[in-house]
Amino acid sequence: MAENTVSNITKLNPVKEQGGLTTNKKPVASMPVQQVKHIVAALILVFSALLIFVAIDGLTMPMRVSVAVFVTTLVCWVVLDLPETPVALSGAIALAITGTVSNDAVYGALGKDIIWLMLAAFILAAVLQASGLIEKLLLRNLARVNSVKTLFYLLTLFVFATAFIIPSTSARAAILLPVYFAIAGATDNANFKRALALLFPSIILLSAGASLTGAGAHLVAADFISRTGGREMDFLSWIAFAAPFSLLISLFACALILYLFLNKEERKQSLPYLADNTENSPLSRQQKILLLVTGLTVVMFATTGLHGIDMPIIALIAALLVTSEKLSPVSFKKALKLVEWNLLLFLAGTLVIGEALLTTGTAELIAQRMLSVFGTGLAGYPVLIIGFAVVTATFAHIVINSRTARAIVLIPALALPLAGLGIAPTPLIMVITLASGFCQTLLVSAKPVTLFGTSDPQPFNQKDLLRLALWLIVPFITLLMIFALLIWPLQGMNLK
Repeated sequence: MAENTVSNITKLNPVKEQGGLTTNKKPVASMPVQQVKHIVAALILVFSALLIFVAIDGLTMPMRVSVAVFVTTLVCWVVLDLPETPVALSGAIALAITGTVSNDAVYGALGKDIIWLMLAAFILAAVLQASGLIEKLLLRNLARVNSVKTLFYLLTLFVFATAFIIPSTSARAAILLPVYFAIAGATDNANFKRALALLFPSIILLSAGASLTGAGAHLVAADFISRTGGREMDFLSWIAFAAPFSLLISLFACALILYLFLNKEERKQSLPYLADNTENSPLSRQQKILLLVTGLTVVMFATTGLHGIDMPIIALIAALLVTSEKLSPVSFKKALKLVEWNLLLFLAGTLVIGEALLTTGTAELIAQRMLSVFGTGLAGYPVLIIGFAVVTATFAHIVINSRTARAIVLIPALALPLAGLGIAPTPLIMVITLASGFCQTLLVSAKPVTLFGTSDPQPFNQKDLLRLALWLIVPFITLLMIFALLIWPLQGMNLK
């Protein structure tokens, strides 16, 4: 009995003899990751506050507050990984409370044309998803392809085209996911399913840059361009500058996926059962009208310079038409519930923060300070300046998950200061915005990647994503620099 008691005590309190002394062995407790993040965030904020409010001279109080709010939101997004929308709205409210911006500026952010355009576009996307129009059109046309290679390139072109009518990469992913399941169900080849699942989110993300409405970040960029004295970026102008790059890099990504994840025989393989899994019934009257309205909307977007009607008004008219009782599978009330209000509020908050940096003169002062630090020597090397901007923005998705957040952070913090080194703001804003669209390195880097990568059964893993990203990132950076340095100047976008 006593021996058992001693044995039990020994098990509960293990001891070790060292040099005749008996010591208790205590486990070393590791600090939780969240606690480490809090400490790092606190240190950054304290150091930033001392720098902004004490060390730096020549700043007015509105300038100091706008910089402080900007740094705080950045720390909350990057270090603390807090939800983007509450942080952005808190920053906007802080600017209003301190008098850095007016109350009307906060209220008016929700009334900006960007918000109304996105709202109407989300309604149109909700109706398209409910109607099954995109899925039917795509599957009916793909049923006649004669090889996997042809299938992949046709898919790339089709997904690319959806960027002009659907305003969010996550919305496009949700609409196209049933298409992936329909095609993947035509074969048992695991390599084919993996390559197909990688293709959809990759092209969704890379092709978004082609359209002004392809992502909220583009509307933020267009707003910054107009505020900094650049040319007005309407729907057609954005296509002229950004669409060729987005199309080329999308096609290159398709080629990479084909050759990295499928062998020669698999690329030539046909899909004999795809036609049997496809609905061959003609488009309904409702779907035909929806297709007509969508097509006319895109045409009206592209010709705003001719008829003078603003894009938000065009989008609102389209939204009302496609949700009318006789034409729509979704009522206007239900479509409103499917709008990504989280993104709209996030856009409104970030627009206020961006406006504060510009109207207080903070962005201009930062540019001047950077110019004085680096000197004018770099002004003679636009390749280095553009290259630094592209590389930084391309890798930014690793620490800032939201595409729009990357734009609102990098444009005032990187593009505008670099503009002080002799490069015009417009090409810098464009390259940073397009470069921030590269976000397929990690499963959590973008919602489309997460959506396709976590479908059941899981078609690809993190190793597959890294393999694709490592092969794609250098051509992506190189091609974007070629456009910024050589092609855009030929189109009239001067570097200086």
